[in-house]
Amino acid sequence: MNEHNTVRQFGSIIGGKEVFSGEWIKVFNPYSGKQVGKVASIAPGSLNEILQVSYDTKLTLSRHERYTILNRMADHIESKADEISYLVTGETGLSLKDTRYEASRVVDVLRFSAIKALDDDSKVFPCDVSANGKNRRIYTMREPLKLISAITPFNHPMNQVVHKIAPAIATNNTVILKPSERTPMSAYYLAQVALECGLPPHALNVINGPLEEVANVLVTDERISLVSFTGSSAIGKHIAMHSGYKKLVLELGGSSALLVLDDADIGEAVDITIAGTFKNSAQRCSAIRRILVHESIADQFAKALAEKVSTITYGNPYDPGNDMGTVISEDAAKEMEARVADAVKNGADCLVGGTREGAVFAPTVLDHVQNSFEVVDKETFGPVAPILRFKTLDEAIEIANDTDYGLSGGVVSNHWPSIQRVICELETGTVNVNEAPSYRLEWTPFGGVKDSGLGYKEGVIEAMKAYTYVKTYSLPWQMP
Repeated sequence: MNEHNTVRQFGSIIGGKEVFSGEWIKVFNPYSGKQVGKVASIAPGSLNEILQVSYDTKLTLSRHERYTILNRMADHIESKADEISYLVTGETGLSLKDTRYEASRVVDVLRFSAIKALDDDSKVFPCDVSANGKNRRIYTMREPLKLISAITPFNHPMNQVVHKIAPAIATNNTVILKPSERTPMSAYYLAQVALECGLPPHALNVINGPLEEVANVLVTDERISLVSFTGSSAIGKHIAMHSGYKKLVLELGGSSALLVLDDADIGEAVDITIAGTFKNSAQRCSAIRRILVHESIADQFAKALAEKVSTITYGNPYDPGNDMGTVISEDAAKEMEARVADAVKNGADCLVGGTREGAVFAPTVLDHVQNSFEVVDKETFGPVAPILRFKTLDEAIEIANDTDYGLSGGVVSNHWPSIQRVICELETGTVNVNEAPSYRLEWTPFGGVKDSGLGYKEGVIEAMKAYTYVKTYSLPWQMP
């Protein structure tokens, strides 16, 4: 199948309809540089009205209705997986292999949200357990918030969006979504699917527009009950400082370390590194950014990793045989190129890769990297695998924690005392054993600490908790 030449266009999704007003935001494919689409910006001065009508909308969908809408959406995504894959590849430059996988993850989020929409997680507390008690029982129930604003980044442009809106549908919340201007089309497509599958008007409004008018208002407006943001740590901190009195779910940057201990199986460690580093062109907050390898096996590991990385096929993202496409832009690729060159200048060895052509950056392995090098000190959001060597587990844990980030980490070992130390001592929200730091299911808790987040989690179950508050009530009860 060849690259689609059609320029797709999407209007703002307001009140269940496409609205074409304001200026067009053009979307370009990072590989070809061709325009692949455009989305409408909201009309100047219209945001306040959109906020008010969203705030005033109260959803009364039954659990079964929510379950049905979410499963219909999942059925649609499954049936249109190839079309969605091309849409996402068009705006991101990611390989078709990666974007087909993204479509399957979107289905998982929708299915899991449908299942949890049927759950009644209320609790019952007997009141005769204290001398101060009465013949009563206290019950809990969860109530939706008033209005959620969701702001999503360019990577995983449909899966990041569905992680915001599917739990909202499952809990009867209204949402105003602002997707990234770089990759907005997936969000508008998904919103159209939701409406076609029965979601009421104003349950989900999707808008883009001038950042000053749209993003800042969606963070600061008092009608917003919760801001759910995925993106850079710098912007996340800005949101935390300016959002005011509201709930925040911030899923921010990362510098995940994979610790390869001296008893590790080198072949297994290499496979885990490949899976955890290069998928999605390494444009994932939880991707492996630092590979910490015990010095006794570091030479063997580095050689084996370089050999395996050299077999990764990359380039044209529309070529179904390629494992990897581009990063989000040529500027992003140039930044990686400069950081790799800086690492080599400071003593690192580039074992494979390190080259760039436009927005295509070759899968790269660097050896003898130090934690102070810019390539690991900052979040290098692309396909670079830096190897750092250590002598003792104490040193490895110290290096892993010597970062502002605290999203995820992993360890390859079969030595339980060492594994237990890594689990307990890494300052991260997630630790995976003999698996990539990024491993999770779409409904399991996910999120970080330090500059990676405030400790609150995403994932369907935790998002549904965040999107609701607990109401308690009590009733007379004759205790037996």
